[in-house]
Amino acid sequence: MKEKLSAMKNTADQFINRDVSWMEFNSRVLDEAADPGNPLLERLNFIAIFSSNLDEFCMVRLAGISSQLAHGFHTIYKDCGYDPRILMAGLKRKIRMQVERQYRYLNEDILPEMKRNSIVIAAWDQLTSTQKNTALKIMTSEIFPVLTPIGIDQSHPFPLVPNLGLEMLIRLIPEKSRTEKFALLEVPNVIPRFIQLESSAQGVVFIPAEELIRNHLNMLFSGAKIKECSYFRVTRDMDFSIDEESIADLLTELQIALRKKTKRNVVRLELSADMTQKSRKWLLGKLNISSENALIQPIPGLLNLKSMFALASLQSFPALRNEPLPPLPALFAKGKDILRTIREKGPFLIHHPYISFDPVVKMLEQAAEDPAVLAIKQTLYRVSGDSPVVHALIRAARSGKQVSVLVELKARFDEENNINWARELAQAGAHVVYGIAGLKVHCKALMVIRREEDGIHRYVHLSTGNYNDKTARLYTDLGYFSDDPLLARDVSALFNVITGFSAPPDWNKLIVAPFNMLEKILFMIDREAAYSTRENPGHIVIKINSLIDYEVIEHLYRAAEKHVKIELIVRGICGLTPYSLSPEAAANIRIVSILDRFLEHARIYYFANNGSPEYYLGSADLMPRNLRRRIETLFPVDSPAIREELDFILHAGLSDKRKGRVVCGVNQYSKTDHTQAFENTRSQIVLYNYYRERLAKEEKKNNPAEGNFTVFRDVRPIEQ
Repeated sequence: MKEKLSAMKNTADQFINRDVSWMEFNSRVLDEAADPGNPLLERLNFIAIFSSNLDEFCMVRLAGISSQLAHGFHTIYKDCGYDPRILMAGLKRKIRMQVERQYRYLNEDILPEMKRNSIVIAAWDQLTSTQKNTALKIMTSEIFPVLTPIGIDQSHPFPLVPNLGLEMLIRLIPEKSRTEKFALLEVPNVIPRFIQLESSAQGVVFIPAEELIRNHLNMLFSGAKIKECSYFRVTRDMDFSIDEESIADLLTELQIALRKKTKRNVVRLELSADMTQKSRKWLLGKLNISSENALIQPIPGLLNLKSMFALASLQSFPALRNEPLPPLPALFAKGKDILRTIREKGPFLIHHPYISFDPVVKMLEQAAEDPAVLAIKQTLYRVSGDSPVVHALIRAARSGKQVSVLVELKARFDEENNINWARELAQAGAHVVYGIAGLKVHCKALMVIRREEDGIHRYVHLSTGNYNDKTARLYTDLGYFSDDPLLARDVSALFNVITGFSAPPDWNKLIVAPFNMLEKILFMIDREAAYSTRENPGHIVIKINSLIDYEVIEHLYRAAEKHVKIELIVRGICGLTPYSLSPEAAANIRIVSILDRFLEHARIYYFANNGSPEYYLGSADLMPRNLRRRIETLFPVDSPAIREELDFILHAGLSDKRKGRVVCGVNQYSKTDHTQAFENTRSQIVLYNYYRERLAKEEKKNNPAEGNFTVFRDVRPIEQ
């Protein structure tokens, strides 16, 4: 067995590199922008999502490979067979190709179609005289005061160019000078990227902020002769680590590291296609970059397409957007005491965003006001900017309750937000913990401790997603409410491990990384293989975001060889490739990726277990970081009714012929079917209708006298 594992590890074609797989995932995002079956502004939204994804990939993954090469690490990765030099070259090539495709969709299809639907992004010379007058007023009163041109010469050195900022490079001859100079001008992010002008016969007209500024440079460089004005944007290495074992104060050290992020190396340079060679050469020299140490790409259109989120969310064009699917109410929480309801009728499962996130907030708000509640314990990974969850915790702490909160400061790109919330919680009197040295706390757990007539009672909420009221309207996640004594005991022990120096216990129900999760998952996979026969095959169904742990993949391969039917719903990165196996074994593995209007984020694990099935939910994907370097949880689901619901969720995903893509080759996925014939299999719509119909039945049962009722209770606009 060990010999076989070793042999597999050294065979490159057994696995797909995570970065290569990620590129294919972002390509599927781009496919959504090209899908004529999507409403026009939703296609524009996917253009923005693609850009946002790529920014993060370059800041972290591309930057990591670049750093390795800069430090002389040129050895081949044994677990996936990739030379980092070859990998870097391949990723750059792929990014260039995908970005070219992105702009082709935008420039040749989406923008012309927007114009036909009365949404116009106009150049200055396309504006009417009335629109130009309006634009000039906006330029003079709102934009000009915040602009800061920076001329570059001996007394004005080249400034620090901010990460992901939109910059203008101006080549000019100042008044009373014969010498050509260069100047920089940042397009401030405090002004709208697209300036809306008066409506006209054309429809709603926008002018890009940089276009408006470009045509009024005389206001900033009076008397100068403008020779050239072009644009660029830099992406910096934003991946950083802290030696937690050697520092005295994680919070202070993290703040210092965040301040230094602005000075990190450039890994990508986007520049407007019309930039002259002279300006380009000057810019590359000032940034100290080359094609060897950075990805340099001319852009055939507007830079920074993340800004398209603003236009994609236009409320005045409902026909060009998806039909609203507002979160449905959770009847068990309607006008009731959440804790009492859990004790009397629980457990409960809530599937966001189909069902409202409000019960989670209500649980905390009621606990904060309940004099019988003694303590609240919670993990926070990513929360919203004005979080009702944190506000409830603050009220609870101020009312004298024992509030303990793990705020994970190392949540990438949310560090500053989490630092601010940690401070406010501490000032309110909460006991704030920043994590565990060497580990990132990624589990989602909430516990309320209440004194009741029969003694102390513990209530828990465990989730696959963050305690974030904003993303709960955009991400699919599962939240589980329970007062199961054994589960509550485990959650108590989990908090003791996180907040103190308690050793991991012998868990009753929880599976917890990095302590026993990998071992347990491998055991359940191998158990399935041991029970499996050709006549009575085992069955594994796993729904996750990413599958890239090579040890887990090896065990899945062996299970497939033992006739186990393996069905995987993997939204993003997938390192498993059935085509590395024999045809018979490969036929036992099916992989589906779903990309639709909501971001698939829930994690579900199912093992048939020879007729005694086991179901688990949790926070963990099958990645080395999740299984080995993070605090993660999986928790069992025993309720027959909830198990039936999970079966429906999994079946809907595996049956999706409209937005589900099936692996059909090595790192290749089938195209989605654009026809309306398959709309009835679109899993997210199927699930929304399932919950809507269930709600209707429950309301009719509870209110038989009411012939009519409103299903759509929560109609707040979805925030991007």
